[in-house]
Amino acid sequence: MDFKESLIKAGEIARKARDYAREITKENVKYIEVAEKVEKKINELGGKCAFPVDVSVNHIAAHDTPLHNDERILIKGDLVKIDLGVHVDGYVADTAVTVEIGTNLHKKLIEAAEKALNEAVKLAKPGTEIFEIGKIIQEEIVKHGFIPIKNLCGHGIKQYEVHTEPTIPNYNNNDKTKLEKDMIIAIEPFATTGQGLIMEGKNSSIYELINLKNTRNFEARKILKFIDENYNKLPFCERWIIKEFGVKAQFLLKQLENEKIIQQFTILPEKAKGMVSQAEHTILIGHGVIT
Repeated sequence: MDFKESLIKAGEIARKARDYAREITKENVKYIEVAEKVEKKINELGGKCAFPVDVSVNHIAAHDTPLHNDERILIKGDLVKIDLGVHVDGYVADTAVTVEIGTNLHKKLIEAAEKALNEAVKLAKPGTEIFEIGKIIQEEIVKHGFIPIKNLCGHGIKQYEVHTEPTIPNYNNNDKTKLEKDMIIAIEPFATTGQGLIMEGKNSSIYELINLKNTRNFEARKILKFIDENYNKLPFCERWIIKEFGVKAQFLLKQLENEKIIQQFTILPEKAKGMVSQAEHTILIGHGVIT
């Protein structure tokens, strides 16, 4: 299977998983139930998770995946961003949807991100200068009465790498770099009622391998071998490692983090605690949307 076939297959699975996520994200459902059901669906459809499913609610913009013992429950009025990634042979399809639980109070905020994405996708073709995408996203979100989050952005994608160059902004950053045929990019507008900035919050329990080197602890070495063989450069989470190695993995992951072998992402709240919506597609430049 060449990279296009792998990517298209990943996109088909991501699309089905996103639709499934929308169906199951309901009142009184636990965050962990949403994440684990979507992850299971990805595997059942023949893909692998490119990163842990994020269930980021209300003013949390991104990177909130449930802990292994998470008891949080979705309630009426919650604004839920489900961000998921699928890979086939390391080729990643990254997509997201925003679901409001039981009300329509934030319908326009959801539409702002979705319409910004739809307009941006029309420009995602060879020769487009990157600032043009940011400009249309910003204009569309502002037109709907909201603010784009400027320090969250779309990105390039490479085999076993979710975030690479180029950066795809959610505002006009004057970047005149041109998109090229066969580039893989994710466009992901975030719209907010807040300041349009995110900050770093608490630890997320999502990790990535940054420096494959030896560690003295035998048990930690076993975990490191598992991480290297199963995730490569792709993000993973504490919840997944605990399933394989038990609760002792929490201590061992911390040791690997202290040795700067893995690093942990932080949860990303909106600075003014404004409500946040997100929409995302992956595009193969010159071939169109794959999610």
